Amino acid sequence: MCRSIKTLRRAEEPATPDEIRAAALQFVRKVSGYRVPSRANATAFDGAVDEIADASRRLLDSFAAR
Repeated sequence: MCRSIKTLRRAEEPATPDEIRAAALQFVRKVSGYRVPSRANATAFDGAVDEIADASRRLLDSFAAR
């Protein structure tokens, strides 16, 4: 997987929305093969980033505290 994606589940402080979005962006870039999508694919690309960021936030929020 992408080495630049950091572990976001931390005991000392929760992940920020910017960190979650950055991880989602890296994931979508890796899966899609696009660093920057074409205009024709921008809506799908951005939508995927939003969905993955939302799912990641829900996942992190659902974990029990360490």
